[in-house]
Amino acid sequence: MLKRTESCGRLRTEHIGQTVVVNGWVNSYRDHGNLVFIDLRDREGLVQLVFDPEMHPDAHKLARTVRCEWVLGARGTVRPRGDGLENPRLPTGKIEVIVQELEVLNQAKTPPFEIDTAAQVNEELRLQYRYIDLRRPSMLSRLAVRHRVTKLTRDYFDALGFWEIETPMLGKSTPEGARDYLVPSRLYKGCFYALPQSPQLFKQILMVANTDRYFQIVRCFRDEDPRADRQAEFTQIDVEMSFVQAEDVMRTNEGLIARIFKEILGVEVSLPIRQMTYQQAMDDYGIDRPDLRFEMKLKDLSDIAAACQFQVFTSAVSRGGVVKGLCAPGGERYSRSDIEKTLTQFVGDFGAKGLAWFKVASKESGSGLELKSSIAKFFTDAQQQEIIRRFGASAGDLILMVADSADVVNKSLAPLRVRLGKELGLCRPDQFEFVWVVDFPLFEWNADEKRYDSLHHPFTSPAPEDLPKLESDPAHIRSQAYDLVVNGSEIGGGSVRIHDPKVQAKVFDLLNISHKQAQERFGFFLKALEYGAPPHGGIAFGLDRLVMLLTQTDNIRDVIAFPKTQRGQCLLTDAPSDVDQKQLDELNLRVQKHLRQLEQES
Repeated sequence: MLKRTESCGRLRTEHIGQTVVVNGWVNSYRDHGNLVFIDLRDREGLVQLVFDPEMHPDAHKLARTVRCEWVLGARGTVRPRGDGLENPRLPTGKIEVIVQELEVLNQAKTPPFEIDTAAQVNEELRLQYRYIDLRRPSMLSRLAVRHRVTKLTRDYFDALGFWEIETPMLGKSTPEGARDYLVPSRLYKGCFYALPQSPQLFKQILMVANTDRYFQIVRCFRDEDPRADRQAEFTQIDVEMSFVQAEDVMRTNEGLIARIFKEILGVEVSLPIRQMTYQQAMDDYGIDRPDLRFEMKLKDLSDIAAACQFQVFTSAVSRGGVVKGLCAPGGERYSRSDIEKTLTQFVGDFGAKGLAWFKVASKESGSGLELKSSIAKFFTDAQQQEIIRRFGASAGDLILMVADSADVVNKSLAPLRVRLGKELGLCRPDQFEFVWVVDFPLFEWNADEKRYDSLHHPFTSPAPEDLPKLESDPAHIRSQAYDLVVNGSEIGGGSVRIHDPKVQAKVFDLLNISHKQAQERFGFFLKALEYGAPPHGGIAFGLDRLVMLLTQTDNIRDVIAFPKTQRGQCLLTDAPSDVDQKQLDELNLRVQKHLRQLEQES
């Protein structure tokens, strides 16, 4: 075999005159009868091979038989392409290789799709032939970024004295979040392991064990309902530290993110990253992961709405709801039809029953501003002027409002704000705005089950000054949790953990988890807390989502080598699939095939 001495994509003018061996796949070939040209591709790029029948007739003869995606080895001399023949679009565009010896290492069937046009091919077909899809330069580039991020992470934490420690893949089912993936045990009939949703309890136990500073790049598994931006298995950068407060964890880990963005994109992240309270985020942006690349803050108009003559607004406020709105600069470009059909339907998908609007215009008298809309007549001039003042609106702006419960209003206006920001060109994809969101509520009320749920997880520590409220006012306890948000995406989240067994027991009590249930689910962990647990805290970053952001793709499957579909299938291997009856017998399992058949038919 002709053994590679240089990568196709790394050949440059400094190699001119050298004899090299390159290996790769045929990206394209052009047979001009006399000369044959083959673009040979490896993961670093491609280079043009030239076959001249007068100089090397055997190589030329063989070159005329090759086809796309065949695997070749070629020995030749690097030479300049010459004036007018250079290709400025290629890094190797100034040189070519005149081939002396050619070897076909393997032939290939005609691929189900062409590499150059694969982006337009049905994704299911590309996932079925993932090994071909991954040959695309854009896909390989994303895998290269993922590799660099993981290496930067390991180097960064190693320099700070962290240890990389593996935690088990087979553990105990502790159902407090999403559904577990269960693994039946052959040796313990009728018993199951669970694949980890995260290493949460193990990394806290590592702090009890005095490992002090831990990190891990770890696979996690959650059996969740299908969602476009989720995977059944995903990867976290997992971090835990002892004897720290929230600020220590945030400062340490924002340094990692700054290093990654600098090394991968050349983007300087200003440190320390600013902070915003959960309440401020909800008040101003309607969401706890705001996109801060543009302003367009939400404004509460409930006081004005209560005093106006527009019944939709007054009724909403009288029922305990709110009226909030946003002001889109230059939004006059949206026609009445755009607003009342497209944008109203958009917010309707998030629960809003309607979308009220004003266009801001200069008064005909030329002095001051006024609001134009079919509902403007229900507002006095003073009320209109207060709305304009509150938004800081200018002529040509568009004010959009929703009246409903606070939850519905925020859930509908927040995505509308992001949509308008993109459509109006208020943000750029190469612009990055970071923020730590802090002071989350410790609990949220579950109205259906008439109990509290953890907003993050049940091991999150209350703010020290709010500890007395565990007895008197749990609804208003702040947690020591923090999320790192960039451009409206949460890329990491964590908290200071509860290290006092008495506080942990009280939190379980408020979550309606009995002592017996706590022991059954978390007994091994609660026992560890009784043996001298240090104050500790940590964070986890979604590696897949982080690489998505760095490579500017909105498809999480683009940054995973072998992803699952939205429904959790691997089309490459046809998993999940049936197994032999012998395997089921060994595990003491029985499959109700008639039920599965009915489900498949439906």
